[in-house]
Amino acid sequence: MKRSLKIASAFIGIIVGAGFASGQEILQYFTSFGYWGLAGVILSTLLFGYLGKILTGLGSRLQTKSHEEAVFRIGGKVIGRIIDYTLIITLFGILVVMIAGAGSIFSQQFGLSPVVGRITMISLVILTIMLNVKKVITIIGSITPLLIVMVVGIAIYSLFTLDTSFAELDPIANEQLSAGPNWFISAINYVSLAIALTTAMALVLGGAEKNEKVAARGGLIGGIIFGALILLSYFAIFSKVDIVGTAELPMLRIADNISPILGIVMAIVIFCMIYNTAVSLLLSFSARFTPIGTNKFRIFVIVAGIIAFGLSFVGFTQLVNWLYPAIGYIGLLLVGALILADIRKVGRPAKK
Repeated sequence: MKRSLKIASAFIGIIVGAGFASGQEILQYFTSFGYWGLAGVILSTLLFGYLGKILTGLGSRLQTKSHEEAVFRIGGKVIGRIIDYTLIITLFGILVVMIAGAGSIFSQQFGLSPVVGRITMISLVILTIMLNVKKVITIIGSITPLLIVMVVGIAIYSLFTLDTSFAELDPIANEQLSAGPNWFISAINYVSLAIALTTAMALVLGGAEKNEKVAARGGLIGGIIFGALILLSYFAIFSKVDIVGTAELPMLRIADNISPILGIVMAIVIFCMIYNTAVSLLLSFSARFTPIGTNKFRIFVIVAGIIAFGLSFVGFTQLVNWLYPAIGYIGLLLVGALILADIRKVGRPAKK
């Protein structure tokens, strides 16, 4: 069980920076549908548990050391290539959103120009990759439990200080910008987006564990715990949607309303989570095209980073609203391939 929990923790750590920490994702994908958003959260939790189990279990079964070999085993030559390209697009697309998110932190919490936050983020990310500062990533990765504790605390506080009934808040929630046309499609899209983000690392994570049952159980637990975190964030934002609905970072706004000091701590934690995710994204994206450690790799990192920085000026809320759903729809092919791989029992020895 200890090894399963370790895998579960790592699985959660992969996804929280890109698809959860700010609260904007939860607002657009779930809270914006009011009461029906709860149905979306429940559906997402079930799917995260199931797909998390498939991903880590498959990685262990195939003993994969890179996502490419697993992807081609799952989908064959043609579908595998399409899935591989999907993962590449996902890496770069979410990197752009992460840089924009850093700008929103500086703007919302400290009253500075978003450009300052964006420049700070991309500069730190490029420097980290250039200097190969792996210890920094390891240290910052340990902040994930702190973010979880803060989300739980904020959710409890929000519910206990509820000034307006959910019946009155429901129409306000429904006025917010939504990532999908209805709660069902939105929930499916969010899961697809998250799986597209986590697949590459989750397969390798599972491959590091020789016992398939241990790996699969870790993915299942991680998926369900992540679903529980979405539920808490959903209720926290729903209960204060009349106050935080217009904020680019709703969870940060709630934290700041509780205490300015807590707001600063939350801003730092979210920034660190985004930074951690951004480094992994740019590193993985660049490594897909050039050998790590070479001059070509360094040049590619700088050029890709500058392009991502330029695209981030579209704005955080806008990017979450159209880029995330686009990646989610593209990622449906991957989700379908994973489910089919589970049904076909890919990688398991044939019964005699």
